[in-house]
Amino acid sequence: MDMREEFEKLAAAGKIEGRHVEPLVKLVEGGCCSHRSWGFGKIKTVDTVFARFTIDFPGKAGHMMDLSFSAENLKPIPKDHILARKANDIESVRAMAAHHLDLIKLVLNSFGGRATVDQIQAALVPDVIKDDWKKWWETAKREMKKDGHFIVPTKKTEPVVFQQQETSLQDRSLSDFRKAKGLKARVAVVAEIAKVISDLADKQTAANEIISALNADIASHQRTQPAVALEAVFARDELREAADTQPVAGEVSDSQIWSQDGIKFGQVLELIPAAKHHRALESFKQANPDRWQEILRGSLNLVPAKLAKEFASLLVREGKLDLLKETLTKLISQHTASSELLLWFARERNEDFVDILGPEVFRAMITAMERDQFNEKRSNRLRDFIMEDQELIGELTASADIEVIKDLTRALQLSTVFDDMDKRSLLARLVKAHPAIQSLISGEHTKQDTTLLVSWESLERRRAEYQELVQKKIPANSKEIAIARSYGDLRENHEYKAAKEMQKILMRNKDELESQLSRARGQDFSNPNTDAVNIGTVVQAKNLETNQSESFTILGAWDSDPDKGIISYLTPVGQSLLNHKVGDEVEFELQGVKRRLRIEKIEAAKV
Repeated sequence: MDMREEFEKLAAAGKIEGRHVEPLVKLVEGGCCSHRSWGFGKIKTVDTVFARFTIDFPGKAGHMMDLSFSAENLKPIPKDHILARKANDIESVRAMAAHHLDLIKLVLNSFGGRATVDQIQAALVPDVIKDDWKKWWETAKREMKKDGHFIVPTKKTEPVVFQQQETSLQDRSLSDFRKAKGLKARVAVVAEIAKVISDLADKQTAANEIISALNADIASHQRTQPAVALEAVFARDELREAADTQPVAGEVSDSQIWSQDGIKFGQVLELIPAAKHHRALESFKQANPDRWQEILRGSLNLVPAKLAKEFASLLVREGKLDLLKETLTKLISQHTASSELLLWFARERNEDFVDILGPEVFRAMITAMERDQFNEKRSNRLRDFIMEDQELIGELTASADIEVIKDLTRALQLSTVFDDMDKRSLLARLVKAHPAIQSLISGEHTKQDTTLLVSWESLERRRAEYQELVQKKIPANSKEIAIARSYGDLRENHEYKAAKEMQKILMRNKDELESQLSRARGQDFSNPNTDAVNIGTVVQAKNLETNQSESFTILGAWDSDPDKGIISYLTPVGQSLLNHKVGDEVEFELQGVKRRLRIEKIEAAKV
């Protein structure tokens, strides 16, 4: 059917306007269209009786649209457009993905010969490129740079261009360099040229031209923009190595830039891209062999978390771990550590720093965040990290004694850094890690608040047990957790899971000891009242079942030596005897067996 003829008949009959004929012909020829609101559409049928199309739009299959409205509001999409090709034969388009340049050419021609990376990705993902777009695109970029028909920009926001006339890679590379405005832009172009330098027809000639221009720019920027000058030096040296050319006499070196008077090390590093931080630090170290570690330590508290990580890594690699820990300990203990430094430190939490990862770190975090409230450039990154990391508070406070935990709880309650909801969440984490502080937060007292009377000797033993737990066992376990975490993938990390289970056991023991010690009151139990059985007395009693005499020395809650007849006043026997006098008969149950005793003598124990 000749659709032009049919549309002209409709126009003659007054069903559509004459000016609509040509747009409608183009819509039918292409078979595809786009609507500003509904997006891509595929024309399924043309009804010349009722003068309408049936079009499939995403989510609007079988949509009927008046021909006149279609001519006014639909944009025809040619058959060779990427969208039409996908709609009509998606499998053939997917097959083109193996031939990167053919597919990219199809997309670019669909958009008038040029398209941004985002436009290309939107056209191909996920319909055509289902897996690993980034890898596919990197391969495509390498092939385009070698092909003479494509112009690949250094900036993602600029369009990739297809040109019919072929230009050599060398000409395009030098053209891109010459057109780049400013040293920063030139450095970006040089980085791309270095990747393809081996494919140039005359790499040394190209490299010499670029290096000569870079040297002039480096000399003019070394004082006013040392960070950009350093980037250019690194780019120049990498290009020279790739092109196998020799250094030029008198050119500015990275060492000369670092040795300039008044250069601010930390600020320069911040202005250098993160990908070059490692290179820049090695360069700085070589330029300052005697002072680099002290300068790094002095700058550690002034730079972002990412740079703090780089500084610390270099110090550790060079055997300066002790100096690094000394600096961190001082900044944390004096509460002068920046929120960025503490953010890096909290993220790191590896075995190298187990001995200084304690409650003071969290207290220093609160101080740093409170200090940031008055800073115009304040960042919430540390606060956000604390809220996201569910294990941070528990790990930092694992080895702290109960009084320190109480002080930390009060500091958190009074802090203005967190809103009420976040504060409640953090306090809940503290309670989970240290149940003994529940009453401090809720204001309620539990049954466990009952005082325990203990001998001084048993109190010292229990305190020593607690110190052994918090100073040795828990830190050792924290180190095991940090080491296990470094193995990666915590879901399948059995060492990590085992260490975390042991942590639960140790923390339970710690909570129990803290609860007991908080209730304990030391006594020497001398001069007890012997009118009745009291703590510190020896009781002589007759077993009314066996008619045998038994002796019990009743002492503190943690005293027990059955062989010597020493029992705690909290035992069933001790509880049944307390406050009874000579001649009284008492009854109690021990291991399911009822026993009856008659008290015959009460005297003071020799303690």
